[in-house]
Amino acid sequence: MIHKKDLLPVLFLVLFLTSVFFLGNFVSWAVHSNTVIPTSSTSESNWGLSFQEEGKPPVANTTAEELKQFDAYYMQNTEEKNIYLTFDCGYENGNTAPILDALKKHNAPATFFIVGNFLSTSPDLVRRMTEEGHTVGNHTFHHPDMSKISSIDAFSKELKDLEDLYKETTGKEMVKYYRPPQGKYSESNLKMAQDLGYQTFFWSLAYVDWYQDKQPSSEEAFQKLLGRIHPGAIVLLHSTSSTNAAILDELLSKWEEMGYQFQSLEYLTEQSKTKVL
Repeated sequence: MIHKKDLLPVLFLVLFLTSVFFLGNFVSWAVHSNTVIPTSSTSESNWGLSFQEEGKPPVANTTAEELKQFDAYYMQNTEEKNIYLTFDCGYENGNTAPILDALKKHNAPATFFIVGNFLSTSPDLVRRMTEEGHTVGNHTFHHPDMSKISSIDAFSKELKDLEDLYKETTGKEMVKYYRPPQGKYSESNLKMAQDLGYQTFFWSLAYVDWYQDKQPSSEEAFQKLLGRIHPGAIVLLHSTSSTNAAILDELLSKWEEMGYQFQSLEYLTEQSKTKVL
């Protein structure tokens, strides 16, 4: 005779195998449908995008509404063909000047997110950015993984040290626009930035342009940057990229031919006061 207690291990095994089966099917669906599985906003996270339809905004690993509560953005929810150009500047290798030349030719405003090294070694370029009407944002002084920083004092110091050097270099106060290094963030990071008066900016379009010894070809760059552009895009490019320096004039022309116009991040934040992003 089989006792109920003897059946318990069998029942637990059946339940376990059933749960594994359904979990496996779900993960398989998520991967093959090119879907981003959102991570908890309270944990450390890397900014991620999934491009599912050409000409349409990508799916991010959090929503615009969730970001907005922290004065953070990754795109503008709009049918207007607006593009927001941003450049991350870690160091100078001769490509920033031609980038500025192309922006000036097209009267296109941009935001340059700089770090301490760039400001220390290339003050004239930073002054040129401001003189030509661009915005200079805060990419931290040392470019650390900010999601690992839990102290408000340490977090604030990374931003404040760059603010102080910027004012010393340009005589101006730095606009409080922040971009997390490597897109690494946590909910507490976003809250700390907000408490310090900063607005945080991620992006909705980027491509692998930062490896110096493996620069993409012009064809590869155009394929990604033209195919994935969408209304309200915040575009991230790196100022160290020789490909970006070489193609930017033509790229801006092609976007203009597609009906796009270039706006500043200030325009985006002003629009957000009256519209849902």
